[in-house]
Amino acid sequence: MKIGILTSGGDCPGLNAIIRGVCKPAIQHYGMEVWGIQSGFRGLVDDNVVPLEEKVLSGLLNSAGTVLGTSRDMPFKRRRFSASSEDKPSMMMKTIKKHGFDCIVCIGGNGTQDTAYQLSKLGVNVVTIPKTIDNDVEGTDVCYGFDSAVSIATDAIDRLHSTASAHQRVMVIEVMGHNAGWIALYSGMAGGGDIILIPELGYNIHNVGSKIIERLKQGKPYSIVVVAEGIKTMENKKAAQFIAEEIEYETGFETRETVLGYIQRGGIPTAYDRNLATRMGGFAAQLIEGKQYGQMVSLNGSTIMPVPLEKIAGKARLVNGDNDLIIQGKRMGICFG
Repeated sequence: MKIGILTSGGDCPGLNAIIRGVCKPAIQHYGMEVWGIQSGFRGLVDDNVVPLEEKVLSGLLNSAGTVLGTSRDMPFKRRRFSASSEDKPSMMMKTIKKHGFDCIVCIGGNGTQDTAYQLSKLGVNVVTIPKTIDNDVEGTDVCYGFDSAVSIATDAIDRLHSTASAHQRVMVIEVMGHNAGWIALYSGMAGGGDIILIPELGYNIHNVGSKIIERLKQGKPYSIVVVAEGIKTMENKKAAQFIAEEIEYETGFETRETVLGYIQRGGIPTAYDRNLATRMGGFAAQLIEGKQYGQMVSLNGSTIMPVPLEKIAGKARLVNGDNDLIIQGKRMGICFG
């Protein structure tokens, strides 16, 4: 069999580990021929593909980035005043037929899952793997890259505790996640955040101010506030800037903000993510061997299993208010807004 593999959408720590996780068993165990598609779906549009031999995969497990590159191209999304965008699906089909690919492995987040589903409706055999630090892909409990991003954010929060304590001030740290609060929730809890604000729950700034004043009365002169980038703000201000300004207005306390930004996307993956890449990648190769196409590789509890793309494409997985971390956090006195 001859397969193509691509990484698409936003990057995350160590995408190379998934490439390795798919390609090594595909080549060594199943005897498949593997080609890398450069720069996501753009590589299919531009016919930018290269053969991937086993020796190219050595050393990828703990290396940062992606040897295939990535992009946020959405070839099925028509743009006004751009006739060429309407031709992209046919250009991808031409590349797939030219190289005789039996299956395309698509690694990415929600946009990638949706594009892969659109490809499958054109008759292309696809298998996908959920990859996003946001952890918001429907149909899987955990996405590759999430644990690594949480580890980076938690380390940053740990470091802010000492400076907040030294200066007796409020520190607001903004983490990524788009409209999902998974990173803020998990890193905020792991890093000992006093206040955690996520888009799914909303917040009342008066409650935030009251919590900080309450902590001061309890002899706790500093507070750590973890905010997800997707929370609602006024005047299109960044989450951390807005919350820091509002806290100073509400309490009069000196407040500083930190935006962690793209550092959450870089570097090498955690041990958990490396093992997840091996499991998900190997299962993807197994699905291809069994000709089980149109599936996304999913982690359900501790089990790796397939989920039909038609059930998850176009959907997002958000944090529920009954999440056990939120429940236990509230019992510990953490404010969620």
